[in-house]
Amino acid sequence: MYDVDHPAYKKLQQIGKEITAKVRPKAVVVVSAHWQARKNKVQINTSGMAELIYEYEIQLSQSLELGLTDVVLESFYGFPSHYYKERYPNVGSREVAEKTISLLRGAGIEVEGVERGLDHGVWASFKCAFEPNENPLNVPIVQLSLFNSDDPDQHYRLGQALSKLRSENIQIVVSGMAVHNLRDSRFSLSRSEPMPYAISFDEALHSAAIAPPAERQGKLAGLLKREDAREAHPSFEHLLPIHVGAGAAGNDVGTRIFTLVEGGLSWAQYRFGNVPSS
Repeated sequence: MYDVDHPAYKKLQQIGKEITAKVRPKAVVVVSAHWQARKNKVQINTSGMAELIYEYEIQLSQSLELGLTDVVLESFYGFPSHYYKERYPNVGSREVAEKTISLLRGAGIEVEGVERGLDHGVWASFKCAFEPNENPLNVPIVQLSLFNSDDPDQHYRLGQALSKLRSENIQIVVSGMAVHNLRDSRFSLSRSEPMPYAISFDEALHSAAIAPPAERQGKLAGLLKREDAREAHPSFEHLLPIHVGAGAAGNDVGTRIFTLVEGGLSWAQYRFGNVPSS
């Protein structure tokens, strides 16, 4: 977000301008890696305006209870003080939230409306893509949670239930990372080459995401069973958003529009469907 010369920052800016200038959605429903609700229930933000969330104490405590000590490094903790003063202007939409709730319940998915702030999976990436002064989004943002599970098919079905929103020009954005091992990234800063698993998993995700729609769900589910999966994702919540996005894509083919592997991270970006020509 602060490294404006980073290639991933510039790519997010390009994507954001495509959305505001060509897609011109009437609202955005966004799924972030940093919100996991219940094992068999998702939550959706129904508030009209969301404050920003800077720390994730509940998820961190849950992770510690589960023994996922690597997740401690992934919490929003220990950054310079100005990180916690960030602002991102936004408005929600109870109408879009209720529409989403109806679709999910119609698909047999348990969902409840809550009032919750936007986490940095949303506001940090949106400040890159939709910088408020240079490229404001100017439409409602409604955040939806993941399930608190590692079930890829459960998340794919969640996306399938959301797919009808697209016909109403409601943009679905999923925010995670193609490879997300912050621990290794911190210890690999002196390496000139990325971690081997980051390269291999990034390419495996690419192969799965661009697979024919009839094969895509199975290939994406298979990623979690790979030998390098837990190195690439000590906790799978940063991977599962793409299962939601791919499920929502219907018969649209996936395209990798950018990738960059650094240390234990990959900044890959994917699109399902085509951008309007104008």
